[in-house]
Amino acid sequence: MVVKDVAVAPERLERWLAGFAERHGVTTVAGSDELVTVAAADGAIAECHVPFPPLAPGDGDPAATLVEHACRDRKVGVIMVRRGGYAAGVFDGTSLIASKVGSRRVQGRTSAGGQSQQRFARRRDKQAREAFEKAADVAARVVLPHRDVLDAVVLGGDNAAIARVMADPRLAPLGELVAGPRLAVPNPKHAVLAKAPEQFRAVRIRVREP
Repeated sequence: MVVKDVAVAPERLERWLAGFAERHGVTTVAGSDELVTVAAADGAIAECHVPFPPLAPGDGDPAATLVEHACRDRKVGVIMVRRGGYAAGVFDGTSLIASKVGSRRVQGRTSAGGQSQQRFARRRDKQAREAFEKAADVAARVVLPHRDVLDAVVLGGDNAAIARVMADPRLAPLGELVAGPRLAVPNPKHAVLAKAPEQFRAVRIRVREP
């Protein structure tokens, strides 16, 4: 069995499913709140993870319901953090309607030893703490005011940095809206933030082929 993971844009999902059936034969479809499974006649299986679950029950084919669900416009808050850099934004569909991006210098590691290393570590920790506080300030200013109209909040970047920022008490109201998976963020620049919908709207599919 060959296993591969793909990410399919909502607008391409219907065609992708049709192509799967063309390649592998007659399919049967089963759906749940978080997964739509398409099984083909030759034994191939496509496990489609529902973005922004749950998937509301439809009257007919779960695959068609998934396409409609995935293509729906949503208001989504995005918070990206890496050590020394951060970005926060609010999307209406694929349109970025509010954003702020910034950076704070955090020194890298040093090979020095003894007291010099300890002083360096304290300075580096202080810089990181200030950077995380600034990132939380920006998230509170940009995303938090939209809390009541958001469908979800998506996080991206370094897991430890994200955890530090989201631990800020001001951001607690956003916690229950957090949806996965985490976005891959090389550097939280504005161009990276603007392309976030390409990741958070995509339908993740695990394909198992004989």
